[in-house]
Amino acid sequence: MNLGPFDPVVAILAIPAGAAILLALLPGYLATSRLNVLASFSTFVSAFTLFFAPHRQSQFFLIDDVNIVFVTLTTFVAFTTSVFSASYIGHELESGRLTPVYLRFYHAMYQVLMLAMNLALVANNIGLMWVAIEMATLTTVLMVGIYRTPAAIEAAWKYFILGSVGIALALFGTILVYMAARPTVGEGLDAMAWTTLVAHASTFDPALLNVAFVFLLLGYGTKVGLAPLHAWLPDAHAEGPTPISAVLSGLLLNVALYALLRFKLLMATNPGAIATGSLMVAMGLLSVVFASFMLYRRRDIKRLFAYSSIEHMGIITFAFGMGGPLANFAGLLHMTMHSLTKSAIFFAVGHISQIKGTQKIADIRGLTETHPILGWGLVLSVVAIAGLPPLGIFMSEFLVVTSTFAREPALAIILVFGVILALGALFLRLNSVAFGEPTGSRAPSQASYVPMYAHLALVTIAGIYLPPPLVTWFQHVARLLG
Repeated sequence: MNLGPFDPVVAILAIPAGAAILLALLPGYLATSRLNVLASFSTFVSAFTLFFAPHRQSQFFLIDDVNIVFVTLTTFVAFTTSVFSASYIGHELESGRLTPVYLRFYHAMYQVLMLAMNLALVANNIGLMWVAIEMATLTTVLMVGIYRTPAAIEAAWKYFILGSVGIALALFGTILVYMAARPTVGEGLDAMAWTTLVAHASTFDPALLNVAFVFLLLGYGTKVGLAPLHAWLPDAHAEGPTPISAVLSGLLLNVALYALLRFKLLMATNPGAIATGSLMVAMGLLSVVFASFMLYRRRDIKRLFAYSSIEHMGIITFAFGMGGPLANFAGLLHMTMHSLTKSAIFFAVGHISQIKGTQKIADIRGLTETHPILGWGLVLSVVAIAGLPPLGIFMSEFLVVTSTFAREPALAIILVFGVILALGALFLRLNSVAFGEPTGSRAPSQASYVPMYAHLALVTIAGIYLPPPLVTWFQHVARLLG
C-alpha cells in the first residue's frame, strides 16, 4: 500500500509531542481530556499504518517486523487508557485531589510518556533508545507523585532513585557495547546503530560484550520489574494515578523488555558470547516464584496487582530466555494478553477505589452485589490474569509450559508451581472483594466501563480463536527473535 507523503514514524512522534505542548497550555478539563483521547487515537491509527508501510532504517530510526508489534500494542493500550483516564481524572478534579493546573500537567505528561515510549521502540541508535527510556522514567516519576501526598512523594522518590540506578547501569552497558564495536565499526553514529552492530557483532570482543549484557540486564531489568530489582514498582502503582498504573504494567515494562531483546539478538550473533537466554530464564523464574509468594501478603489492591505484573513479566522474560520459535511465539502472545488484561484490571481497580474511597482490600467487599457490572468485570479480569481457560493468558501460558517441558522439564515444574501459587493468592483476595458481605459506598460509578470490557472481549476472543494473519505474523516475529 502506498501511503504517499504520509510518514507514520514522524506521525507517532510528532502527534504526542505537539499534543503535549497544547495540553500544557490549554485550560479546561473537557478540552484537555478530549484532546488527550484524540491525540492518543491519532497516534494509534498512525502506528497501525506501519503494517502497510515499507520497512526503513536510518542512523536514528528503524522500522522492522519486530518493533511494529510493540509499537501497535503500545499505542492501542495508550488510546484505551486515555479514554478511561478522561473520566477517572475528571473525578479526581471534582473530588479536589487534583487542581486544574495539575490536571493540565497530567495530560501533558501523558503525551510526553507516549512520545518517549514510541521513540524508544523505533530508535535504531542504542544511545537514543536509552535517552527515550530515561525520558519515560522521569515522566512517570513526575506522574506518580502528582497527588503531592507524603506517600506519593516517597513513592516517586523511591522510583526516581531506583530507576536512575537501573538506567545508569544500562547506560554503562550501552557504552561497553559501543567500545566493543569501535575497533571494527569505527567511531561515531555507526557504532551506535543497532543494524550496523548486528551486522558486525560476530567480530566484537566477546568478553566486553558479556560484561555489557550483564549491566544491560540489570539496568533494563530494573525497568522490567524483575526480582530482585522490582522494589520501585509496587509503591509506584499504589500511590500514582490508576491510569499510570495501567500504562506502567501494560506498556512501559514491555518497552524495557524490548530493549533487552534487541541486545539479546546482538549477543546471539557472536559465537564467543555468553548464553544470554540462561540469565533471562533465571531472572524470569525468580520473579515468578518470588511474586507469587508475595501476593499472599498484599493488603492494598493496587499493590496486589503490581506484584502480579512482576510475576507475568517474569513469565514473559522466561519465555524469551528459553528462545526458539514456539517459546518466542508464546512470549509475544503472553506479552500482548498481559498488556490487555492487566490494563483492564487497573481500569476496574480505578473505578473501585473511587467508588469505595479506599484501596484496602479489607474494606472492599461484595462488588458483584453493589456494582454488578464492575464486580463481574473484575471477576472476569482476575480469571483471565490467573490463566484459566478459555481466556488468552491460558493459551500463552500453556504454550510456555509445554514448550519448556519438551526441553527442560525441571524448569517447567518450577514455572507451573509459581503460576499455581499465584492463582491461589488471586482467588483468595477475589473471593471477599467480589462476593463477600457488601461494605462501603453503593453509589453508582460515573466512569465508562467500555475500555475495560473492550480489553476483556479481545482477551476472551484470543483464547478461543486467533486470526490466521495474527498467528502468521507472530510466528514470523518469533523466528526473528531467535
